[in-house]
Amino acid sequence: MTEQEQDQDATRYDVAAVQDKWRKVWDDLDPFRAADDGSRERRYALTMFPYPSGDLHMGHAEVMALHDVIARYWWQRGYDVLNPIGWDSFGLPAENAAIRRNEHPATYTYANIETQAESFRRYGISFDWSRRLHTSDPGYYRWTQWLFLRFRERGLAYRKFSPVNWCPVDQTVLANEQVIAGHCERCGAEVTKRELSQWYFKVTDYAQRLLDDMAGLQGRWPDRVLAMQRNWIGRSEGAHVDFAVEGREEPVRVYTTRPDTLFGATFMVVAADAKLADELVTDEQRPAFEAYLADTRKASDIDRLATDRPKTGVFLGRYATNPVNGERVPVWAADYVLADYGTGAIMAVPGQDQRDWDFASKFDLPIVRTVQPPGGWEGEAYVGEGPAVNSANDEVSLDGLDVDEAKRTITAYLERHGTGAGAVNFRLRDWLLSRQRFWGCPIPIVHCPDCGEVPVPDDQLPVELPDLRGQDLKPKGTSPLAAAEDWVNVSCPSCGGPAKRDSDTMDTFVDSSWYFLRYCSPHFEDGPFDPEAVRRWMPAEQYVGGVEHAILHLMYSRFFTKVLFDMGMVDFEEPFTALLNQGQVINQGKAMSKSLGNGVDLGEVLDEYGVDATRLTMVFAGPPEDDIDWADLSPAGAVKFLQRAWRLSGDVGSAPGTSPESGDLALRRTTHRTVHEAEQLVDSHRFNVLVARTMELVNATRKAIDSGPGPADPAVREAAEAVTVLLSLVAPYTAEEMWERLGHQPTVARAGWPAVDPALLVQESVTAVVQVQGKVRARLEVSPDVSDADLEAAALADPAVQRALDGRTVRKVIVRAPKLVNIVAS
Repeated sequence: MTEQEQDQDATRYDVAAVQDKWRKVWDDLDPFRAADDGSRERRYALTMFPYPSGDLHMGHAEVMALHDVIARYWWQRGYDVLNPIGWDSFGLPAENAAIRRNEHPATYTYANIETQAESFRRYGISFDWSRRLHTSDPGYYRWTQWLFLRFRERGLAYRKFSPVNWCPVDQTVLANEQVIAGHCERCGAEVTKRELSQWYFKVTDYAQRLLDDMAGLQGRWPDRVLAMQRNWIGRSEGAHVDFAVEGREEPVRVYTTRPDTLFGATFMVVAADAKLADELVTDEQRPAFEAYLADTRKASDIDRLATDRPKTGVFLGRYATNPVNGERVPVWAADYVLADYGTGAIMAVPGQDQRDWDFASKFDLPIVRTVQPPGGWEGEAYVGEGPAVNSANDEVSLDGLDVDEAKRTITAYLERHGTGAGAVNFRLRDWLLSRQRFWGCPIPIVHCPDCGEVPVPDDQLPVELPDLRGQDLKPKGTSPLAAAEDWVNVSCPSCGGPAKRDSDTMDTFVDSSWYFLRYCSPHFEDGPFDPEAVRRWMPAEQYVGGVEHAILHLMYSRFFTKVLFDMGMVDFEEPFTALLNQGQVINQGKAMSKSLGNGVDLGEVLDEYGVDATRLTMVFAGPPEDDIDWADLSPAGAVKFLQRAWRLSGDVGSAPGTSPESGDLALRRTTHRTVHEAEQLVDSHRFNVLVARTMELVNATRKAIDSGPGPADPAVREAAEAVTVLLSLVAPYTAEEMWERLGHQPTVARAGWPAVDPALLVQESVTAVVQVQGKVRARLEVSPDVSDADLEAAALADPAVQRALDGRTVRKVIVRAPKLVNIVAS
């Protein structure tokens, strides 16, 4: 075919028409519905389900294209694949939109879900639509409530009063991660603190297991995610130390990871917002303390822990006694200690802790070194290893001991005297799940004046949300549900007397901590999931999603799974065998933003270039975990490549089913090596290299058609069919059209992976480079198993090498068979 004929043929490849054509066929065939009949080995391909805040964006386009490579590859390899889709559909944006529009949050939510569902179908993702779910459906949150009650029965769900981050505009509690530089991440309002009775999940009961079980995820989860979770759990070993406080019967217990530095504790610090601080402050110091407390409550915990934050504090007017040297130490309140870390109080050792040093320097407090710095040390606090100094009393001396031995010695001393004991502590805090908003899962508890907290009976679940809309949803200092009199006032399920429903809703992370289990049996009516179906499919073989969920969502999902294991509902303790985090799609070096004017509309991209070119561009851009800059990419180039690949299907001259064995050997070797390497590339998530290899095979096939054995050669059909199957992983519409043009029935997605002949993977020859005096003078085609001696002889006999030597004596020959000969001449 001439180039002119090719160009004319290319014009008949109508991208929009092809997409419309095959969408209808796929809808009829439903090729990606999991059979779940045991006929094939099962594989569960899971991607983090979206929030319906609008139509799909460029980030969705990337993660779904990457995820679909894996799911479609598994189908081609003969697995029965579960690849479900659903929506994380509760949340604050829908509620705020409903207030603005004077409508119910469901109107906004489900309209966006339908918009996204249509876009997903257009994008050609191989979802099993029969398993679709929405966490805001009563049929789903019925079981979220059921799980909450089971957790409560096990002592894992409880209420307590505690200071929480409070957004005065959104009128709701915020998690620490939702407070950015002291402001609400959603509305930008300055965050304050409130003391509220809140529901918690006792995640800390599982801290050690969450930590230990990461060993089994090593090599299958990204190292940075595991590191983030380890740091968040924050296990440390140390000791509890009791400090007697003047005017108080009970000593104050502190936790320290460095009991060996106790002789250097020259003051104590209590979290300003801890109850202990309010209890200890003297009447004389109370006005200063309360003013300081008001300022402290404006900062998030994350900001308070920042190492570069200026140190502030207030003296509480009390003194404690250091239990190892009897020194009288002042007790201060400060914001760099958190109320819920350990006991909310610390012993301050400025010689060995930089934050304590900064605090002591500012307030002119004593500094005593208890670890000898190395010679020439010119820093401030020394936190490294070294022998103990200034650490002795009449009974015990740590001086000269290394850190570990000093820790053991002083801990034993404290235990003998009843003033402390060895301890393990975790940075991980219990999960605050109460939210003072409407559009979330109601908490299934009734509060009765006589009976206290009463769970809603299982047969009365779900506790459904009332029909509130518009201004009824606007927060007024309490949950909108608390103002819904007809809903909140009920009879106590236990005594029948007047009572009130709990008016908080659950954090949406609760909904997403078990949705992957519901996918296994989304229509099951006798429990949150069918245990047998979960045993067949779980754990998910591959989970794909953003690294922004490395801590909260992934940690909470792991926690839920471990609790369900302990309840006997699942037979595994980790929900996701492997995890893949995609990078971010940016533009012009920055995150896409309306304010920056660098946003890219996915719908417009699809209209201009088509689905396949967009998907191909995303996959080819680089390793999945790397950020990709849309400004550097070329979807137009992807269009040209797909047209070039598509033309192959029209040029094949042999009939379907023709045996390739008599075909051109060189092209057959290229085809089989490409398919073989593609298997390894998908398994290692090197999808961009997979695309590159497919492009090379397209070029080799075109060369065979135009200037090689010709279009009728059976190897050309074999190569074109292999190209089609490989392309089906990233460009499903083009691949489907090619498959039909090659004479096959749909769908190519279920065609099966091309068989690889091991004999065709063996290289018949390799190229050996010959250098003379460091310059390449010849390239020889030799056997892969050529000996050093034979390769040397061939190199010295080569005419080009002889010319380069020009009669000079060969002094040395270095041979690295089969690829290199280096000749050194006099």
